[in-house]
Amino acid sequence: MNRQVPLKLEILPRAKRFFKSIRRDKELSQKFQKQIKNLQLNPSLGTLKSGDLGGVFSMDIRHNKVEYELAYCVEQLEDGKILLIILAGTRENFYNELKTYMKTTTRLKRH
Repeated sequence: MNRQVPLKLEILPRAKRFFKSIRRDKELSQKFQKQIKNLQLNPSLGTLKSGDLGGVFSMDIRHNKVEYELAYCVEQLEDGKILLIILAGTRENFYNELKTYMKTTTRLKRH
């Protein structure tokens, strides 16, 4: 049986803050956790962005009639690939925040 090895995971600080802020909403938190586990096994599940966001993937998550977004990329490191969670939050102004964050975060300037 060919079993896929999950990618290592790294979560940037803004996304960590969002996940911390939703801890009390167990259902929403579990939805994000489930999607992240799915992405670790198959990072191409999301939608590849272009233009200013080239190289970044996004995933939609719907909860209680609210649209949430998860932005991530896959990085190749010396010891293998990692799934890098860049930003998570509600859909409202998400992509503007993501563009700003990517311009100001040294780690992401090469994407």
